[in-house]
Amino acid sequence: MPQPPLGPTDENPAEAELLRRNQELSILNAIAEALNRAVDLREALDQSLGLVADLLGLHAGWVWLLDEDSGEPHVAAQLNLPAGLARYPGRMRGGCLCLDTFRAGDLTGAASVNLLRCSRLQYLTEGTNGLRYHASIPIYAHEKPLGVMNVASADWRELEEEDLRLLYTIGYQMGIAVERARLSERARRLATVEERNRLAREIHDTLAQGLAAIALHLESADALLDVNPLRAQASLRRALELTRANLDEARRSVLDLRARPLQDQTLPAALGALVRAFAEEQGIHVGWRHAGSADTLPARVEAAVYRMAQEALTNIARHAQATRARVELDITDTELRVRVIDNGIGFNPNQECEPGHFGLVGMTERAHLLGGTLDIASAPGRGTRLTIRVPLSDKA
Repeated sequence: MPQPPLGPTDENPAEAELLRRNQELSILNAIAEALNRAVDLREALDQSLGLVADLLGLHAGWVWLLDEDSGEPHVAAQLNLPAGLARYPGRMRGGCLCLDTFRAGDLTGAASVNLLRCSRLQYLTEGTNGLRYHASIPIYAHEKPLGVMNVASADWRELEEEDLRLLYTIGYQMGIAVERARLSERARRLATVEERNRLAREIHDTLAQGLAAIALHLESADALLDVNPLRAQASLRRALELTRANLDEARRSVLDLRARPLQDQTLPAALGALVRAFAEEQGIHVGWRHAGSADTLPARVEAAVYRMAQEALTNIARHAQATRARVELDITDTELRVRVIDNGIGFNPNQECEPGHFGLVGMTERAHLLGGTLDIASAPGRGTRLTIRVPLSDKA
């Protein structure tokens, strides 16, 4: 049932004050519970609007929120909107006395929490349900203006000072809820973007790399077909093996996009196997060294570091024209470090990557997501040294 509007009583002053305080706490707790329990912002605003209308002994209202980008107001919630406004949505767009003064920063003028004549209802001859006035409650968070709540009344009455303080508190509660909901939505959008980037990296690190290796072997076979058919045939067989392996990888990705590349191996064992396979495929000498225990490494660190090392070796095969390379893994209590070094033709790391070459970009993103860094030391004709550092101060 609607609560009676707050105001003076004929009871004993001390008892009346205690009753008022208890009622205020009850209202604030109810609104806080509604704001925290609601699954979305619209539901929270609807429930809070109803509680405030009950508090003032009213039955209709609406909430304006300012758009984050344009600053334009829009109706975010409504309660028993009068027919004259509900039937004509255009009447609930654009400025009005309370919104204009609120957006101008005047929280003590028309955008106050006292009752005033509503300019949207003032000139309607029907469909107002007898409503002509409303209280305009500013909604803000940490002094940031977010919007206005209007609760409508058929008559004018001045609110008590205690009522005004309570309504300002309610407006602040709602502002915090609005800001929290917006931050949650931003986090959700960022998570979506990150998931898309993760999938892009997974595709690049698996299928794209495999297809590039197949293309290299097919190109070799084409070049050797007339001069050395046996070597050409070997390259074709290797391309076929890689094709089958990539088909299996594609199937695994479809079934489980989060499958760990290390399977049941430790990171040193997986990197050692990767180095040996790379040296055999490319026909170049690749040194391998590791130090430190990998027993407590988080799975996400293992997977990301493995993918970065894999991409570094792929870049050597594609671009470096190296005859020797080296991979080093060092793990301490505070840091994991991987170095991949080659004696190839080198490049200018400050030069923008060619379109379609996402390897270094993906590696940098992976390192940053782990709170680490990716450093590249290279110059034309002087080889390349790539260093990945990942902090391990908290392995949990």
